[in-house]
Amino acid sequence: MKKVSERTCVVSHEKLPKNELIRVVRTPEKTVIIDTTGKANGRGAYLKKAKEVIEKAKKTKILERHLEVEIPNEVFDELLKMC
Repeated sequence: MKKVSERTCVVSHEKLPKNELIRVVRTPEKTVIIDTTGKANGRGAYLKKAKEVIEKAKKTKILERHLEVEIPNEVFDELLKMC
């Protein structure tokens, strides 16, 4: 059996398999991207693929604190489309 990598959602603090989470990355150039490959270079944070989790991340600015950069609304719009 192959071991499944688990990561923790920064909003709900649930440990989930990586394929059930969305990785958001602050690149070395201080831009924020959604990492679909899971291999992008930079500081990453994981969010559960749930509309309420993404809305809470936007409202409480928890993702901004984890990535230490301001996150544009377009990133949250794109995250909501992925749910």
